Amino acid sequence: MNRMNKFKIIGILCIIFLLLTACATKETASEPEKITDSVEEEVKDYGVVEIENNEQVLVFHEVPQRAVSLNQHVTEIMLALGLEKHMVGTAYLDDEILPIYQEAYSKIPVLADKYPSQEVLLGVEPDFVYAGWKSAYLEDNVGTVEELDKFGVKAYLHHSSTKVGPTLDDIFLDIRHIARIFDVVERGEEVIGEMTSQIEQIKQRIPQDKEALKVFVYDSGSENAAFTVGQNFLNAIINMAGATNIFHDLEKNWAEVNWEEIVNRNPDVIIIVDYGDVSAEEKKAQLLKHQALKNVTAIQQEKFVVLPLSAAAEGVRVPQALDILVSGLYP
Repeated sequence: MNRMNKFKIIGILCIIFLLLTACATKETASEPEKITDSVEEEVKDYGVVEIENNEQVLVFHEVPQRAVSLNQHVTEIMLALGLEKHMVGTAYLDDEILPIYQEAYSKIPVLADKYPSQEVLLGVEPDFVYAGWKSAYLEDNVGTVEELDKFGVKAYLHHSSTKVGPTLDDIFLDIRHIARIFDVVERGEEVIGEMTSQIEQIKQRIPQDKEALKVFVYDSGSENAAFTVGQNFLNAIINMAGATNIFHDLEKNWAEVNWEEIVNRNPDVIIIVDYGDVSAEEKKAQLLKHQALKNVTAIQQEKFVVLPLSAAAEGVRVPQALDILVSGLYP
C-alpha cells in the first residue's frame, strides 16, 4: 500500500469517528431536555392548586404548614388524612374525638372550647383555616373569609355542610379538596374507599322485605314546636338505612315544626340528636311526657335511637352513623 492510500484510509476513519462523536453528543444533549420537561410538568400539576369553595377560588402555591380546624367533623377529616403535623390549632368539639384519632388530636393545641376570637386565632399565625359551619366565619367569631384573606390566611368552608340536601358525594368532594390542598391525594382516596366499603357492608344488614319505617328527628324543642331535620345529611343517612324522614319534604336543612304536624305524620321511630347541656335521656323524658304526642306510634312503643351530633355531621363518621341507625331501626 502506497503512502497516498494510507492517507485516504486514515481520512475516512477520521470522518467516521467525527460523525459517531457528533451523534453521541446529540443524544447526550437531549437528556437534560427530558428532565426539564418532567420538572415543568410536575410544577404545572402540583405547584399551583386552585380550589372552588363557596363562590370563591382559593389558590395555593405550597402546602399549608400552619392550619387550624374549627368544628369536630372537619377536625376529624384532617386527622383521617394524617395532617396533624400541619396543624397549629383546633377548636369546637361536639363530643369526644374518635378514639382512633385521639393520640394525634392530643398533640394539637386547643384554642377554645367553642370558636376562638380572631385575636386568638391570629396569635398562632395560621396560613389556613378550615371551618365546618358558616357560623365560624362571622365577624364576632374568627372573622369573615375576606377579613382573614387580608391577614394572609386562606379560609375553607366545608361545602357539604352549607348546601341544602348534601349527598355522600358532596362529603367526598370536601375530602378530595383538602387532600389536594395538602398534597395527600392518594390518602384522600384511601379514606373515601374505606368509608364506601364500610357503608356497603352495613347496608347488607337492612331488611329488604319490610315497609320503610317513618322517622322523626328530634334535635330540641319547646312547648309549641320542635327543631328537626329537613334535608341535611342526616336525611341522607336515614335514606341509606332504608327508612324515611317524615320531614324530608322541607326545603331546608333544619326547620322548626309544630307538634300537631308531627302527630299527623305519626313516626314509627324517633331519632334523638345527642349534644349540648340537655342529655339524650332528658330529651327522651320530655317527649314521653308531651301530651300532644301520646298517640304517636314511636311514643307508645318507646322506639328511640340516640345519635351523637358528631356522627350526624358531614364527616368521616358516616359509617358509624349508619351503623347506629341500622342497629336501632332493626334490632
